[in-house]
Amino acid sequence: MMIVFFDTGKAAEHAAEATEHAVEAAQHTSSGMPQLDISTFPSQIFWLAIAFGLLYLALDRFLIPRIGGAIEERKDRIADDLDMAARKKAEADEAIIVYEKSLAEARSKASVIAAENRAILDAQLSEESAAQEAELDKSASKAEAKIAKARAEAMQHVEKIAVDVAGELVAILGGIKADPRKLEKALETVRAGSAAP
Repeated sequence: MMIVFFDTGKAAEHAAEATEHAVEAAQHTSSGMPQLDISTFPSQIFWLAIAFGLLYLALDRFLIPRIGGAIEERKDRIADDLDMAARKKAEADEAIIVYEKSLAEARSKASVIAAENRAILDAQLSEESAAQEAELDKSASKAEAKIAKARAEAMQHVEKIAVDVAGELVAILGGIKADPRKLEKALETVRAGSAAP
């Protein structure tokens, strides 16, 4: 049989070390993170539920309705702006149609007025032309009458001059004084002979 002798001093020393380690471990765990302590889980879950409930109520009652109201208000404003833009575009289209219609009417009136003025001017021009032609015809007939009268007077003077020249020639060449009546008859005979072809 075997006899084992224990050293009581060493055993007591080991026991004291183990107790110190257990105390250190207990201090270490109590000085660690309290939320990981299982003994406080029920109270932590209770306060988490209350905080979540209060946050949910605050969001549901105050924040979400305000955001929803702002979104709805903005949506309504955009819809109103689009409706107003559509109305303004329709009014602008109507104004353009009215403008083009009035412009077409003004152009047609202007062409009618221009045609009337052209006809009036043509009539006045033809009247003035006719009046000027009549005056020119009068002036031409007066001038022709004056020319005929001047020609007749010139012819009488020419005949008289011819008779005088013929009388002087006869006096110079023949040495006799010629009778002016006989010279006029001779001149008429010569003129009648030259006029008959």
